[in-house]
Amino acid sequence: MVRRDGDHKPEPRCDRSRLHKSYVQLKLTGMAIPVETFQLPPDGQGTLQARIQQLVAEGILSGRFRHGEKLPSSRRLAQHLGVSRITVTLAYTELLANDYLTSKGRSGYYVSDGAPEPPAFFPKSPEADRVDWDAAIARRFTGAPRLEKPADWAQYRFPFIYGQTDPQLFDHANWRLCAMQALGARDFDALTRDQFDRDDPELVSFIVRHTLPRRGIMADPDQILITMGAQNALWLTAQLLAAGGRRVAIENPSYPDLRALLLHAGARITPVAVDQDGLTPDEIPEGTQVIYTTPSHQCPTSATLPRPRRDALIARAAELGAVIVEDDYEFEMAYLRPPSPALKSLDQDGRVIYAGSFSKSLFPGLRLGYLVGPQAFIREARALRTSVLRHPPGHIQRTTAHFLRLGHYDALIRRMGRKLARRRTVIEEAIAEHGLQIAGRGTHGGSSVWMEAPAGMETSRLAAQLRERSVLIEPGAPFFDEPNPPRQFYRLGYSSIPEARIAEGIAEIAQAISRNQAALAP
Repeated sequence: MVRRDGDHKPEPRCDRSRLHKSYVQLKLTGMAIPVETFQLPPDGQGTLQARIQQLVAEGILSGRFRHGEKLPSSRRLAQHLGVSRITVTLAYTELLANDYLTSKGRSGYYVSDGAPEPPAFFPKSPEADRVDWDAAIARRFTGAPRLEKPADWAQYRFPFIYGQTDPQLFDHANWRLCAMQALGARDFDALTRDQFDRDDPELVSFIVRHTLPRRGIMADPDQILITMGAQNALWLTAQLLAAGGRRVAIENPSYPDLRALLLHAGARITPVAVDQDGLTPDEIPEGTQVIYTTPSHQCPTSATLPRPRRDALIARAAELGAVIVEDDYEFEMAYLRPPSPALKSLDQDGRVIYAGSFSKSLFPGLRLGYLVGPQAFIREARALRTSVLRHPPGHIQRTTAHFLRLGHYDALIRRMGRKLARRRTVIEEAIAEHGLQIAGRGTHGGSSVWMEAPAGMETSRLAAQLRERSVLIEPGAPFFDEPNPPRQFYRLGYSSIPEARIAEGIAEIAQAISRNQAALAP
C-alpha cells in the first residue's frame, strides 16, 4: 500500500486476479474491432458478400484480427460499408461455417480459436513502389561509419561490448516504486500536461543542487535543458554551433555518431590526434570555432585529460574565440580515484557547453540527458528542441527525479563502481596472462579497455571470427576520422559481461589472435 504526504487516502492495493478477470471479460464482451478498420476497395471483384467475407478473412490471416476479438455487429458494419445488413450477415455466416468466426449467443461474432494462424511475417503489400527515392530524398543520413551491436547481444556468452549494463546491478524494485509514485495523483500533471518547452522542475532542481556541484559546476535552472540522452544533446549543439560550414575540431579517434551529426549540420571537421592523456590543445588549428571533447573518459581510449591540459584547452579556446562542447560521459564511473573537475567548472568566460547523461549510469534505454550553458545558448537550444519534440516525456522525467531524490541513484552508482572495479581487475589480469596489448585505459575508472592487436591484423575480420564463437568485441576503425584508418585497434567493454566469464572470453580472443598471426606469417 502506497501512502502519500498530507491527508490523502492510501491507494488501494492492486488485485492482480481481478485485473486479469476484467481483461478476459473485456476481450469476450468488450468493444468490437473498430468498423473503420474495414474498407472495401472500390475496384474489388466479386459480389459484395464475397468481398466482405474476403475482407474479414484477410484481417485474420494477416494477424490484424486475433483469436477471441469481437467483430462489429452486422448492423454497424453494414451502415459503415453502405450495404444491406443481410449481406453482412450472410458473409459472417459463411465465415462461421469455415471456422474463421464463432458465435456467442446474443453477444455477437468473434474470431474463432480454430481460425488459421497468421504467418510469422506480414504479407507484402500489393502496391508497387513507383517513387524514385534517389531523387525524392533531399538529404541522406545513411552511410556514415557506425558502431554495430547485434540486437541479441545478451544471448552471446562473452559480450565485451560498451554501453550496455548488467541488468542484475539495476535496482528494479525501487525504480518501479518511483514510476508508480510518478503515476500518482500528486504527480499527475507531470504525466499528462503538455509542458510545451519546459522541463520537470524537480529533475532540474536535483541537477542544480546535487549533480552539477559534484562536478564543480554552479548553474541556475534557466541554464539547464533536459534532452533525450547525450545523443540528442550533441545534435542540438551541432545544429546551433556547427551548422553552415563552421570549423570544428574533434578528437581522433572519437565517437563515430558525433562525426555524423556534425557532417549532417554542414560542419568542416578537423580531427585532432589524442595521446595517452587525451586531446592535445596545441594541435587545435587556427580558425577553429567549436571544439568537441570527452575529457573525463576519452572516447574510445578512456584517457583522462589532466588538469594542466584542461587549463591549456580553455586557454586555447579563448585564444581562438572558440566554444567548447564538453561531453562528460561516464564521470560517475570514477571508482579508482575522485574525478577531475569538469571543464565547465574551470570556465570563466561562459564558453563551455556541458553535456551530461543519466542513460549510461541508469540504463541505456532511458534516453535522458541534459545540457548546461549560458542562458543565450539554452534559450536557442530550448526553441530548437521544442520544434522537434517539445520535451522529453514528463513521466520519465518525474520518475528519474524521484529515483535521484530518494538516494537510489547514488546507491546504484556505488554498487556499480564496486562491481566494475572487480571486473576491471579480472580483465586486466586475463589480458596480462595472455600477453594482449592495452592501448588505453581510464586512470579514474570507466567500463572499457582500448586494445591493440598485432600489426597487420584487421580487427573487423577478427570480430567476425569471434562472433562465431559467441564473443563480441568492437573493431576500432569506425572511431577514426581518416581515409585509411588504423585497423588493429578494438575496444573491450566489461559492463555487460559477468565477472565469471571474463577470463574465458579473453582466452578466446587470445586464441583467435594467435590463429590470425599464424595465417599472416610468411
